[in-house]
Amino acid sequence: MTIFNLFKIGIGPSSSHTVGPMLIAKKFCETIKEKNFLNNLTRIKVELFGSLGSTGVGHQSDVAVILGLLGNIPKNVDLDHIDKIIDEVKKNSTINLLNEKIIKFSLKNDLILYKNKTLPFHPNAIKLTIYDGLNELFNKTYYSIGGGEIISEDEINNEIKETNNLPFAFSSAKELLQLCKKNSMTIGELILENEKIFKPKESIENDLLQIWQVMKECVQNGLKADGNLPGGLNVPKRAFNLYTKLKNKPDNDPLVSMDWVNLFAIAVNEENASTKRVVTAPTNGAAGVIPAVMHYIIKFLLKENENENDVAINFLLTAGAIGLLYQKNASISGADVGCQGEVGVACSMAAAGLAQYLGATIEQIENAAEIGMEHNLGLTCDPIAGLVQIPCIERNAMGAIKAVNAARMALNSDGKHYVSLDSVIKTMYDTGKDMKKKYKETSQGGLAVHYVEC
Repeated sequence: MTIFNLFKIGIGPSSSHTVGPMLIAKKFCETIKEKNFLNNLTRIKVELFGSLGSTGVGHQSDVAVILGLLGNIPKNVDLDHIDKIIDEVKKNSTINLLNEKIIKFSLKNDLILYKNKTLPFHPNAIKLTIYDGLNELFNKTYYSIGGGEIISEDEINNEIKETNNLPFAFSSAKELLQLCKKNSMTIGELILENEKIFKPKESIENDLLQIWQVMKECVQNGLKADGNLPGGLNVPKRAFNLYTKLKNKPDNDPLVSMDWVNLFAIAVNEENASTKRVVTAPTNGAAGVIPAVMHYIIKFLLKENENENDVAINFLLTAGAIGLLYQKNASISGADVGCQGEVGVACSMAAAGLAQYLGATIEQIENAAEIGMEHNLGLTCDPIAGLVQIPCIERNAMGAIKAVNAARMALNSDGKHYVSLDSVIKTMYDTGKDMKKKYKETSQGGLAVHYVEC
């Protein structure tokens, strides 16, 4: 129950398909080193199942696994040298595990992506096995469960029970609001007190500001990047040209702020699609929604006497509280529940953060979060060619616009509404479980199969 499970600095294009597999590969290598297998092994085999297998190449899961085996982590992997690193592995047919043990490695035989095989617990599964000659030494299965979070099979079987050490533990939006009322606290204040169990207040705020800084850099980099997106579809980047147009556009258009929200989201997600540095919020596929709404505040709403850093911290604390509810009671994985679990959750989180900034009551904030998800229910995950480009980039822009509208709708009401946030979270999860597999990040249905190349 920490918001830093939701906000992670990593690389594109997918938190569950890129960030998670990289962390899994590195963790497995560290495990076999601890078990003293590293010196004796002669082969490592990596098998990707479910959504990881069916869209792994488009999402660069294969690249992520190799980088993880080499000992890299998403937060600080050298983005400028990834292609060179991968080319070396392909050229030499060897890999240097943790930069300590060189063995033969064939992408064809040792990195296997199954397009139609799944494991029971979650669609995103990876099994790693090591050998000494023909003898199997050790194997372990992991799952990438969304937002860069990973779990091993033995951790599932020996699930650690939640401790009650949090000063304000809650399992539902109803409990969260009750705690806020009882203790005369805002949602952000309550979450901050919980986070202080894990680290000091100064560290929490510094980490949140680092996240905000990376979000800002991601937007700025996206505005300056021209050309086509990688992956083979040759989709032109739009943020650069849109930015040039908006800079020179008169301010007499009453909806120009919405153009900027679209721009901010597109800029982030074009960076994500280009394997650049982004923040999971709560996932890479939905990384543009929250930064877009935060930039909307800074550009159009921030008052002279307000401090941008304070605004960012309070926004992320409030949005993080909502994200924790989805992570705990539903899912933030597109392979598990469709894009409603990614862009839908991001929209809900951003709506809450914006409502908080606009002075909403806690009831109105809960209402904003509920509206944000209610109108994303049933949203499928159907990326064309397995690339986080179409419809993912525009979908983030639409999610950001919906978040702005949800917050404004909530503020124009008294906070009373028929559908609670808890109800809509349960509905989202049930809807995702009822959704056919082909609409959940497999690229086997929806837009992924019904489009015409221009």
